Parts: sequence; C-alpha cells; structure tokens
Amino acid sequence: MGLVEQNVNHEDILKRHDKNPILVPNEHSWWESRAVFNCATLYDGDKVHMLYRAVGEYENYISRLGYASSTDGYSFTSFNEMVFGPTEDYERFGIEDPRLVLIDSQIYITYVVLSDHAREGPSVSSALATTQNYHEFERLGIITSKGSDNKDVVIFPEKMMARVSRDVPSNKESRTPCYFSLQRPSNWIGSSFGTNQPSIWLGESSSTLTNFDKYVILLEPREDWEALKIGAGSPPIKTRQGWLIIYHGVSRNKVYRAGAALLDLNDPTKILGRTKRPILEPKATYERYGDVDNVVFPTGACVIDGILFVYYGAADRVCCLATAELDTVLEQVLQDGQ
Repeated sequence: MGLVEQNVNHEDILKRHDKNPILVPNEHSWWESRAVFNCATLYDGDKVHMLYRAVGEYENYISRLGYASSTDGYSFTSFNEMVFGPTEDYERFGIEDPRLVLIDSQIYITYVVLSDHAREGPSVSSALATTQNYHEFERLGIITSKGSDNKDVVIFPEKMMARVSRDVPSNKESRTPCYFSLQRPSNWIGSSFGTNQPSIWLGESSSTLTNFDKYVILLEPREDWEALKIGAGSPPIKTRQGWLIIYHGVSRNKVYRAGAALLDLNDPTKILGRTKRPILEPKATYERYGDVDNVVFPTGACVIDGILFVYYGAADRVCCLATAELDTVLEQVLQDGQ
C-alpha cells in the first residue's frame, strides 16, 4: 500500500469530525454494500441533503447514487434506497461523483458518466439533471464535449456578467449575465491548449447550462502536492471575500489532497488567493487505506453558522467530514495569495 509523502505533512486547516467516517457501506444492501463515497451536499437552511456514490459489487464496478440527510451537518440518516441509477445508454457503466447546486430555486446535479470501456480506458463525460426532492430526477443529458475526458464539473450558483470571451464589450450594461462552471477536461493538454497537465477550466454559457461554449484556463497544477492534476471539488461558495473554491490536487505519487482558492465575486477569472499547502491530506487510517489508498476527495461543502463544512470521499470507500471556521480558511487563502 502507498504511503503519504512525508515532506508534505503539516497541520491541516480542516479538522476531521471525531466520528468519521460519517457514512459507511451497508452490507445488507446490494447496491451499496462495498463502498459509499464522494458525496454531494446542499444545505437549505434546515437540512443538509446528501447524494452519495455507492458501489455494491466489484466485478463490474457500477456506481449508483443514494440519499441521506442531516439536521446538524454531522449526523446523517441514510434512506438505504437507490435514488439515481443508470437508465440511459450514456450512463450504462455507472453514475459517479455527483455535485449539487441551487440556481434560481432549482436544484441541479452534475455527475460523471462512463459510456463505454474501450481498450484504452472508459469514455468519460459529465452530465446534468434536475430534482425537486432528491428522489425523482429529470435528465438533461451530457454537457461536456466528446473526447475531452471531462470530470469534476461544478456550476456557480448564480449568473455573472460575461468574462471569458475576449470580444465582450467593456461597457458593463451591454454584457449579458452568463452561467459559469468549473471543469477538468483531462485531454485538453499540450501546446495547443496552453497547459501541460490536467487543469481547472472556467466555462461560460450565455443561454443554457447544457452548452458551455467559451473556456479559459483558470487554475493549473502549481505545487508538488498537486503536480499531476487538479480538479474542482464542491460548487463555489459565495462569501464576502469572494467565491471560495475547494478543489483536489494529485501528486505524482498519486496522493489526493484538498486545496482552496478564492475568486473575485464579479470577475471569476481573477484569482484573489490560493493555498500553497493542502488544507486536508490523507492521514487517518480510513483515508490512507481503502479501495484506492491515500485519497481525500472533496465533493460537497456548505457554511453553517460561520463554520465551513467540507464533505469528502476517503480512499474511495467511505464518506467523511472536516470543518473549520470560514474566516480562518479565507484568511489562509488570501495570505498565501499575497
């Protein structure tokens, strides 16, 4: 089993919940008996709603989604029923790594789909669906370009003025409010794309959430702990200081850690700060050993009474929680940015 690089270890800004893991496999349920991890969360002011990825058998390794909820953000009750499983051809090899966001009173879920298992690996895309109750979903189809191997798609919870397009007029009144997303097209590397490693791109759409047609590189791997690739975690969180981005970074030794960045509220292409060191890295046994060793993979986050709650998958096996005061995280991000 792999070991965490010793030269990266430091005190994490995020503190693990003392009852981690907060959600574990249910051996009595066929579809979630092996692993439950990489959960999406959405806080509505009363409850934290969670959609979690679950695996019930390793032979074909088909992922499905279950639902759980919590009134305090810590203790979750799982309904132990599959709420979202493969039904479309583009989903037939699994539904993975959901993210939840509320836009104009509508709940959206982005998720990863594996359409085929070609010799060189699966064809990876990201799809979009809506829900009102976390049990019934309307599918809107694949929203990433074919062949881009695009994971970790998250959507900003509100529209902003167009920024990505270089021909946008400078007069603010003439701009059109647009949807924005963060994406990680792994095949967009090389001289023609302007980056050598899989990076986080900012996507823009003036009309619909299903067609982001303008892109710019936002964040590239920078530090040793994220040298192999980076990808978005939870959807951006709006704070007084800016849009808080929780993301994951992968080292060349394939250790997954969590980092944070801050974007300007009015111009998401402007980076105000970015942590130089990870805010959470695999240290606990449940993070270091599992179906994939040494993985901390954030996919959900919210703020409750000034506390940042970050939900993450650990070692591709269980769901976990880590918290910190929001102001402490923002201060560190801005300090590193200077």
